This record gives sequence, structure tokens and C-alpha cells, in this order.
Amino acid sequence: MRIPLSWLREYVDLPETETGRDVQAKLISAGLEVETVEQLGADLKGPLVVGQVLTIEELEGFKKPIRFCTVDVGRANGTGEPQEIVCGARNFAAGDKVVVVLPGAELPGGFAIAARKTYGKTSHGMICSGDELGMGDDGSHGIIVLPPETEVGKDAIELLELVDEVLDIAVTANRGDCLSLRGVARETAIAYGLPLRDPALLDVPAPNAFGYAVRIDEPHGCDRFTARTVSGLDPEARSPIWLQRRLQKAGMRPVSLAVDITNYVMLELGQPLHAYDRKLVQGTIGVRRAEEGEKFTTLDGVKRTLHAEDLVITDERGPIGLAGVMGGANTEIADHADTENATTEVVIEAAHFDQVSIARTARRHKLSSEASRRFERGVDPQAASAAAQRTVDLLVLLAGGTADAGVTEVAAPAVARTITVPADHPDKVAGVVYGRETVVRRFQQIGCRVEGQDELTVTVPSWRPDLTDPNDLAEEVIRLEGYENLPSTLPRLPSRRGLTHRQRLHRRVGRALAGAGYVEAPTYPFVGEQVFDQLGLEPDDPARRVVRLVNPLSDEEPALRTTLLPGLLGALRRNDGRGSHDLALFETGLVFHPRSEQRAAAQPPADRRPTDEELTALNAALPEQPRHAAVVLAGAREQTGWWGKGRPADWADAVEAARTVARETGAELIVRKGQYGPWHPGRCAEFAVVVDGAEQVVGHAGELHPRVVKALGLPERTCAMELNLDVLEESGDDTPRAPGISTFPVATQDVALVVDRPVPAAEVEAALREGAGELLESIRLFDLYENAEQLGEGRKSLAYALRFRAPDRTLTVDEASAARDAAVALAAERTGAELRS
Repeated sequence: MRIPLSWLREYVDLPETETGRDVQAKLISAGLEVETVEQLGADLKGPLVVGQVLTIEELEGFKKPIRFCTVDVGRANGTGEPQEIVCGARNFAAGDKVVVVLPGAELPGGFAIAARKTYGKTSHGMICSGDELGMGDDGSHGIIVLPPETEVGKDAIELLELVDEVLDIAVTANRGDCLSLRGVARETAIAYGLPLRDPALLDVPAPNAFGYAVRIDEPHGCDRFTARTVSGLDPEARSPIWLQRRLQKAGMRPVSLAVDITNYVMLELGQPLHAYDRKLVQGTIGVRRAEEGEKFTTLDGVKRTLHAEDLVITDERGPIGLAGVMGGANTEIADHADTENATTEVVIEAAHFDQVSIARTARRHKLSSEASRRFERGVDPQAASAAAQRTVDLLVLLAGGTADAGVTEVAAPAVARTITVPADHPDKVAGVVYGRETVVRRFQQIGCRVEGQDELTVTVPSWRPDLTDPNDLAEEVIRLEGYENLPSTLPRLPSRRGLTHRQRLHRRVGRALAGAGYVEAPTYPFVGEQVFDQLGLEPDDPARRVVRLVNPLSDEEPALRTTLLPGLLGALRRNDGRGSHDLALFETGLVFHPRSEQRAAAQPPADRRPTDEELTALNAALPEQPRHAAVVLAGAREQTGWWGKGRPADWADAVEAARTVARETGAELIVRKGQYGPWHPGRCAEFAVVVDGAEQVVGHAGELHPRVVKALGLPERTCAMELNLDVLEESGDDTPRAPGISTFPVATQDVALVVDRPVPAAEVEAALREGAGELLESIRLFDLYENAEQLGEGRKSLAYALRFRAPDRTLTVDEASAARDAAVALAAERTGAELRS
């Protein structure tokens, strides 16, 4: 919200010495985010005066039209003689009043003005446009043509209010009242301890039966609708300079008098308004929900297909406005230049609409407007009548109109909102003793009515819908007393509180993956359901059942993720596209699965900790949220260098990442061949653990299917792994144990077994481990060999290193050999292994 300081001074008597920077500091201290203070006209130097064009001579022989003008500037040039000026613009004529900058002046941007010869003539100054004076967008991009009654020779800097300061405030979502001069003026008055001249305090006539007919069919979406009619408007009337300049300084473009007045009142009071051409409105004005698929053309000329939740303003023909967002082209106010279809009678709409409904409509149609920005943040419902009256007064004053006696106001009964709060509640929240007197004074300054002594009953003003509970009121006291005045106090933490076992485990998993060379890449938890097709999931896959958001950040990703892979693979794709081709990323995060019976959650209290029963009910209303761990790899896993040849990442690295995670949880991971969704069917491992005596699949790893790689735009041979950490934690025992150190030597036995190629190495290893018995300390696969001539077709050789050690003695050769033979015998029995000769 852009706030001109000159306009702000109309409502608050600021000291003359106060600058925009001073006001900025005060408002920031009060909690408003004033981003910048723009100095308008700071580098503008006169003389800049009003002149009247006397003659215009068209100069021939040039590539573009050039005019040689004589302009009467009064005594501003010291002689009283007409000023000779060369100008290329064509939107003015002889007799028009224009803005003239004379030699010796300087325009914004350091552009010095001097007499100079051009196009065979000497130009003594310039006839100025709004852009050259830094006035902003006036919609014409041409020479400024002033009203005929403007005095020749008058100082144009003062006339056009070119020197000013504008505060640019980033208004947060909860402070819709500060999207108006009225709201910012109130904050300024409080900050300076000065009285406020409230522009909404107007004499408003009572509603009567003679006003324009209005019918509200959707009272939840529109709880107040005020309509006023003004007739006899002068179609030639244009917005006065002061009105245009205030709109420009606030960042809006002047359009026509009726539209400019509604925009002006919106900026002043914060109440969006709309003016309909009375002769284009047919019958009763209504408010209803749109019909699904209904067509409507908005003021921007776009034909829109409406949604059943959209709120629309209608007449007998159908929609004439998208409520709270934008009016319709079928009742548009005619431009002042369109004399044939001139607007001489208008109906003024000042209504109050539901915040959520307007926000969703604006987002659904990608149509954010000044009106929707205010409605979705909260508009004062009690200001509608005053805003309509202010609009009527300005139309009568500036357009020569006549206000009709009829006043329409359809409104639901207003119920004042009250909050009960202990007088010392702000003291407890801030850790500072403010005292009851200070607390009550601050509540009254923001417009609250306060009753009671120790227990205060606070009636919230209509312009502050964000004040809903005691903590909101405490924050008001704290911010107005100054956040900078709060002492820095370290909290006193209760003993025996820290990270939970689950949190510690997840941190250990993250550290282990980082130590293995992976980089953590947290991603957004939102997905579009088309990604499941790209991942190749079956139509009945449980991962396709998602939790959809009512109000998603993006319509393209309206659901919560059921797997970490879409986000991680998207991060890998972006990094690969930006030149980082050797990638190893990981993430530990929540995934979301809908419950079979989803329950609605009650609003938790804000003034106390919820009870155990309330917390249980809240948790029952949430989706299931297990934590997963996932990695993705592409490019080189080991770099080539002086130390030797590197190698690319492959499926085995993804499997090893799963083992790394399992070691941190203490779970016994069962690894076997698998086939699932995005993974290549011949290079996919399935992981399982035993929980309560039953085997449970916890994840997969391997190389992604080429179709998935192509669909997602990934590098070739991309690999991935994903595990359910919560199930791993449940099955494992991660109690820290000190390693045992034996004083007896190890006995190493190597064994090479020939098995059929489809036999997994994990099955052979499991048989060897069981057959070797308690003397086996470790087992490691160190060689894989395939040769049809030596081993036979479809056979492979697996070489293992077995380490034997006894805790109480040195093993003999016979004991180690016997343990090895027992291991080989069991492997032969279970897998058909043969000892390689």
C-alpha cells in the first residue's frame, strides 16, 4: 500500500518537521512493514509553470511530425513575451493549457533544461508529459493538458503536487485495515499520540424503501449490500488534478471521473466499491452463487467460465460482476470521450463479501485486483454505508450529479465480537509489567470498548477481524508499547526435555547418509497426481490415494506426497539441467496417507494447552504421517583422477544406501529381488524386516525404469532408494553397544561357490552365516565371476571371505575348517551351491 505523506496529513496533524523517514520509523516500531520511502520531486527544480498554447506551426521535411509552438507563460520568463518551444507531441491544440519547463530548470533524472537549436528552430524550454515529470502512469503517455480554468503562469510544481513523500507499506495478510489511508492514519495517530480525523465519520441517511432493488440469495457470501443512485452526471466532467495525483501517487491509473472516485474512496476508507451504468442494468440487482460453467466477460475483456463456488452480482440477464473481484463489461462506465454512450446515471455498490470465497475466486481465475486484495484480508463491514455516501458526495461535487433520495441497505444483524481476557494477560505473555491502565488505554486506542476490572470484556472494532482471542490482544499491547522495549530473557527449560528417540534416530540417519557422500535436499511436500503416471505406478497402488488440500499453494500440485521420490527427482533434474551432473541427494521427511475414516477436527483452544483428550481427537483427524528416507543418484559415484579410474553410480549404490540407513536403526534388513513402480524390473531390490514375527516390506532400491527416466526428464541410469523409517525403527534395536575386542587371533577362510545365475547372493550369504555357527565373526563377498566355458551356461561364482574367532581361545585349523565345511554344506543344501575347484 502506497501512502502519500501529504494525504496522510489530512487525517493526522503531524508536526511540520516530521519527514517520511520519521513516520516510517514510528510505523515500523508499531509493527507495520514500511519497506521504502519514495522521495517524489526531490531532484526537480523550477521554473515549471502553466502555459497556454498560442500558435502551432507544423515543420515539414523531417522523419517525424515536429511542431513549433508559441506559448504564453505570463511573467514566469521575466519578459512576458510568448515562449518559443519545439515539440513532437500531437495530443494538444492551440488554446490548451499545458505544463512548460523553462531554461534553467532540471527535470527528474538530472535532465537540465536550456535553450537549444533543433530542427532549424531554437527551443526555449519544453512542453512536458507526465512521464517526464515522474508523475507515473496517467494512461495517456502524452502532453499534460490542464483544465481550461487553470491560471497561466501558475507554479506547476505546486499545482501538480510534484514534491511529496510516499511510504510503501507491505501489508501482512492479517491487517486488511491498513490497505487504506484510514487504517494507516489510525496507526500513525496512535504512534504519535495524536487525535485521528476519521474520514468514515459521515452523516449517512437511513435506509428506505425508495432505493434500488437488491436481493441477496447467498447471505453467507454477502452479509451487507448498500446501493445508492446518482443521476444527472456531466459526461464531460473529468477528474480534477488533485484527485488524479492522489491516485497516481498511490499507484493507480486515472480512468474516468466515476471510476476514479470509487478508487479514491477505496484507498481512503478501505471499502472496495463498484459503479454500474444505470441504463445498462436491467431490473433487480442480486447476489448469488454462479451456475457451473456459466459464462461471463469481465472488465478486462476476458470471457470467463465460472465455478459453482464463485459469487456473482446479477441483474435480470445474468451476471454483471464477479463479486469482490471485478465488474462486468456489460455494465461498464463509458469513457468521458464516448459522448454517444455517455454515462449520466450510476448505481453505486458498497458490499461486504466473505473473505475465503473472494480469495478462492481470485485465485481460481488468476484475477487479483485491488478489490480482491482487500476483501480477502478483511474489510470493515460497517464502513460500507459511509463509503457509499462519500462516493455520492464526490459525484455530486465533481460531476454535477444529483443524489437520489432512495437508500438501499440489505444487511444481516451485526453481532459485536467480544473477548474475555485477564488484565494481566499481556504482562504474562511479554514478561513485562504493563499494568491495567496501560493495557486498557492501548485497547481503546485501537478502537476496542473495554469493561471490567481484573477480568476485561473487550469489544473488538469492526475493522479488526484479525482480533479473535486473548493472545491477539496481548500482541496489540506489546507492539504498541514497542517490541524494542522487550527485555531479552532466556527461557528456563524444564529438565529431562530434549529430542525424542524418533528425532534422534532421524538425525543419525541424516548424518550417516551425509557421511556416505549424499547431500540433503529438502523438498516441498506437494505433488500433482499426474506424477504417479510418470512413476509407472499401478492404477490400484496405495500410493495413489492422496490427501488433497482445500486451499493449495498451486493448482498444479493440490495433494500431499505419498512418496519422497517426486520432489527428490525434481531436485536432481533441476541441478542436472544447471550443470551439476554428478549428483547424490537424500531427504528424510513425512509422507501422508489418508485414513480410512477421516474425522473433522475441532478448533484447538489458544488460551491454554489442549487436554490429552483434545490432542487425541486432533491427532485422529490428521492423515497418517510416516517418515521416509530416500536417496537419488546420477552421474559419477567415484571421480576419475590420479588415483585411478572412477565409476558411475549404479543400483548397488542405492542398495548400499538402504543398508546404511538400516544399520543406524539396528534393523535386520532382508534384501531380495523385487519389482515395483518406477524401478527397472531387472535391477530392483526389495527390502523387508520382521515386525512382531511377520515380514513387512519397507522399501525398494535400484535403477529407475527407462520409461520413468524419459517421462521425468532425468539423466540416464538414474538410481533411487526409499525406505519407511518408522517401520525400520519398530523392528530394530539401536541401543548403542561397545564393540568387543578379542585378544585372540582371527582365522580367515576363503570359499568360492558356484550357483545358478538367478540365485541371489544374499541367500547364499545367509546360508553360509547360519551354517558357520557362533564362531563366524564376519562374512564378505569379495568376488563375482561368470564364465560359461569354465563354470557352465547360466552359472556364476561367488567368492566369500569368512573370519572366525573364539572369545576364549585360539582356534585350531581343524576348528576353522570344520566351521567352513558346515557353512558350505548348508549353502549347498539350500541353494544348490557347489564348491568351486
